[in-house]
Amino acid sequence: MKKPSPEIDARVARRRFERAARTYAQASRLEAEVGARMLERLAYLKIEPRRILEAGSGPAREAGKLLSRYPGSELFALDFSASMLKGARKRFFDKRKFVAGDLLHLPFASGAIDFVWSNMAWHWVSDPPGAFEEAARVLGPGGLLMFSTLGPDTLKELRAAAGTARVHEFIDMHDLGDMLVAAGFAAPVMDMEILTFTYRGAEQLLEDLRRSGQTNARRDRPRGLAGKGLLDKILSGMEKRATFEVVYGHAWKGAPRKLADGRDIVQFLSR
Repeated sequence: MKKPSPEIDARVARRRFERAARTYAQASRLEAEVGARMLERLAYLKIEPRRILEAGSGPAREAGKLLSRYPGSELFALDFSASMLKGARKRFFDKRKFVAGDLLHLPFASGAIDFVWSNMAWHWVSDPPGAFEEAARVLGPGGLLMFSTLGPDTLKELRAAAGTARVHEFIDMHDLGDMLVAAGFAAPVMDMEILTFTYRGAEQLLEDLRRSGQTNARRDRPRGLAGKGLLDKILSGMEKRATFEVVYGHAWKGAPRKLADGRDIVQFLSR
């Protein structure tokens, strides 16, 4: 596995999304497109979940379609921004199902969830392996995790113009697969596609990132105002397009390998 990506400052990331709650739905075109593509992929998976967790839900854009696909299921939406959840609460009757919480400390009992769905949230977690372990904990035997996130080539044009420390780094698809296995998931399926968005100019890209809350929250980010010189450099140095490497993954909760007291489980085959 490659060296870890620079850690995300969770408090800064939360503040970014809190401020962007009113404009997120209109500005997050990439997340909407990826969510639609994830929903199409569900046609190939045979599941009948009783309880669904939309982890890192934002305004829970896909919640209605998930409930339509799995009628009778119970859906919980969790996000670290309470403001992002307000819009979702207005569209659904049971407000108790919308929980402000952290993917690293899910407020659910072990084995309580059948299906964890997460659209474009994992790259905002300060400890991705720990989040996979939490997802595995709350899933029951045979439960499914399905997620999307961003890969290393994302925003390579902005990174070249602004400098490495001013743009997030993203985890390689193969390393994410290794993390899933280490967290106790079986036979992870990973794939990737490149999406290119064309803009009128770099100003529109920067505005979309700001209005959707997706600005620099690296713990090692440069402090202080960047200044007009850097902005001019970005605007003059960037092409009118942005690359997004979208990584998709799904994996099933594997059989437990250890008992609660830490002892290994050893299975014997009978003849």
